[in-house]
Amino acid sequence: MKKIVGALAVFVITYALFSAAGYLFPVDQEWYNSLKKPDWTPSGTAIGIIWAILFALISLSAAIVYAAFSFKGAKSFWFTLLINYVLNQAFSYFQFTQKNLLAASLDCLLVAITAIVLLIIAKKYSRAASYLLLPYFLWSAFATFLSFTINSMNL
Repeated sequence: MKKIVGALAVFVITYALFSAAGYLFPVDQEWYNSLKKPDWTPSGTAIGIIWAILFALISLSAAIVYAAFSFKGAKSFWFTLLINYVLNQAFSYFQFTQKNLLAASLDCLLVAITAIVLLIIAKKYSRAASYLLLPYFLWSAFATFLSFTINSMNL
């Protein structure tokens, strides 16, 4: 029972932390809408839904690893997740607070890189936890391409 409660707490805390950027660094819609973007840019609503799903998958992956190994037994997973989390939050800071498209794009690339590293590390602990991170990596890779494209269109 203790593991289940702990895993549930990890899920909720991870989800809340990953969601924090939306509150800490709100989107300046007027500025964002003024940017030139490719036709294939997803709508803001779609992006929000996708991130909500991805945060749930990341959180579930973390909960699975926690349930099986706690924090001490999976230090490399937690360390990489922490780095990825900080980079994930930094994107919103660079993009929407600093309005620095290049910094946001470079940060997005680092998010994608750490997402694939996290996926690989997670596989050491749980195949399911690893597979749950695949959509996050794929979206991060797409977001990186989109971010660099938007940056280049607005030079």
